[in-house]
Amino acid sequence: MFSCNTSTSGHSTFLLTGFPGLEASHHWVSIPVNLICVVSILGNSIILLLIHRDPSLHKPVYIFLSMLAASDLGLCASTFPTMMWLFWLGARELPFDLCAAQMFFIHAFTYVESGVLLAMAFDRFVAIQEPLHYATILTHSAMARVGAAILVRAVLLNLPGPILLRRLLFPQISVLSHCYCLHCDLVGLACSDTQINSFFGLVSILLSLGLDSFLIVLSYALILRTVLGIASPGERLKALNTCVSHLCIVLIFYLPKLGLSVLHRVEKHSYPALAVLMANLHFLVPPFMNPIVYCLKSKQIRQGLLKRFQQKRVDVS
Repeated sequence: MFSCNTSTSGHSTFLLTGFPGLEASHHWVSIPVNLICVVSILGNSIILLLIHRDPSLHKPVYIFLSMLAASDLGLCASTFPTMMWLFWLGARELPFDLCAAQMFFIHAFTYVESGVLLAMAFDRFVAIQEPLHYATILTHSAMARVGAAILVRAVLLNLPGPILLRRLLFPQISVLSHCYCLHCDLVGLACSDTQINSFFGLVSILLSLGLDSFLIVLSYALILRTVLGIASPGERLKALNTCVSHLCIVLIFYLPKLGLSVLHRVEKHSYPALAVLMANLHFLVPPFMNPIVYCLKSKQIRQGLLKRFQQKRVDVS
């Protein structure tokens, strides 16, 4: 721990932390991290290009999927650079401004992804509850407004964070708990009163992840009630099958967060390497798995990919 006797405001240096006890093996650790990074960027970029270029995929469910892919790419761009600096180059130092900027973008894209998952849950609810009015409710202009609202909310909830951090005093050198900057981590390292920052962080989480998760659960409760009212077992199964991909992505997004929260409160100090691993998986897994889940579960996405590959083969021939 570094002393608060030499604390400053806005001129501190933060040290990234890798896997405790495995510092000598960080080059090897960088190999799977690099692989996940490449697959995540390629997978989400392919999803975006495919939906953009294929008119048959210009439907609400796929437009929301393109928003999800864009937020995943933003999350990759926010987290992967410092991971690479640490694991591949061994660079640990991060100035305050860069750390605060990374914190803003990580939380903003996380809130965007959470908002898009909520919008996708609403999409599934409308598709099952009001199939005849689906196209008139979820028009392109309505989806554009939803996307803009999600983005504005993410910016407004996170913009005060870096500003409020500037009023805090930090040691000249502070050691972070992870290989990226998070609001709760930075607040915990401050030498001055952090009540305002902590209150802002709590309100921000409740109005984003907390509210979104509650409304997603509510949406699925309403979906389940609607499905149970369908007389035919075959139609019930067909309706529920349209929700499988989204439900998998919701679990992939929220379960690592829940596991990390439990680990921090129960066994963080007993298993520090496990806590760091869970923290990294918390941001690595969703961008990596989301394109895979939709490619496996969506017939139209698979057909679109096959059509593109066959077209390229014909062009080459």
